[in-house]
Amino acid sequence: MSDIVGGADLSGSVSVTAESSKATGFDANRIAEVKAWLTSQFDSAGKDVPDFEYTPRSINELHKIATLSQAKTQAAVIVANDHCQKAAEYRSQAARIREILESVGLAQESLPSNVVSSAHVLAKVANLLDVRDTELSSLLVAVADLSLRKTAVEEKRAKVQQESKVLLEYTRKAIARLTYLKRTLSQLEDDIAPCEAQMENWKTNLAIMESKERQYLQEYGYYKAVLNRVGYTSEISHGVLVEMAEHKKDLGKKTKPILDTLRSYQDLPPDKALAALAIEDKKRQYAAAEKYLEDVLQSALASSE
Repeated sequence: MSDIVGGADLSGSVSVTAESSKATGFDANRIAEVKAWLTSQFDSAGKDVPDFEYTPRSINELHKIATLSQAKTQAAVIVANDHCQKAAEYRSQAARIREILESVGLAQESLPSNVVSSAHVLAKVANLLDVRDTELSSLLVAVADLSLRKTAVEEKRAKVQQESKVLLEYTRKAIARLTYLKRTLSQLEDDIAPCEAQMENWKTNLAIMESKERQYLQEYGYYKAVLNRVGYTSEISHGVLVEMAEHKKDLGKKTKPILDTLRSYQDLPPDKALAALAIEDKKRQYAAAEKYLEDVLQSALASSE
């Protein structure tokens, strides 16, 4: 504590009288305690207490330091007294043991050097095992306790090693996974340019397809309007039209002889009565053919429904 106080720069400070301290409202008891503590500390160091200004802050700080110093000094005195008492007890016990050893002829001076060395080793072992004496039972208990602690440490070490192996395996897997992810990332970065080009191509094709779709929708609407205008219905299918075409061919084959007969009549001499009869006959034939054609169309439509 004297080093702390002695190292402080207190030159050029001004002392304060008791009247000024009373005027400023300081605690006189606290000031007296601080002064007494400073005097005792500087006297123990062989120095005079320097003059300085007693302010509320300095008094508070010095009182805290003095209280802490006195508490630690008291504790140190108690510990020192305890150590001195133990040392006196150990010395008296050592003297008693020495007298006993000398009475039985086992003084340290009369013992061989190897026995003294063994005794020193035994004492060191006792200190190492933290036992109060060198009896065999105490040493065995200490060795057993040390063995138990060694076993516990070995178990803990084995557990830590096992955990380290698990963590090492996890680390290896993580490194492998990281390598795989880096390789995948590199591949994806390499595929960016081709994919962007393909996307641009798809965008272009999509725009073309959208324009085609609009065009086809317009054409579909136009053709639908045309079909509605000409009277197209859903009953008229490709199969019905093919069947009607076949019937038309059959009718053409059947009417061809009639047409040939009519053409042959053109070479006959003109006779009004015969011409009138021939015309009436052809009218009947045409009427029969038309009726047959209507029957065929009706039957075709009925079969398609």
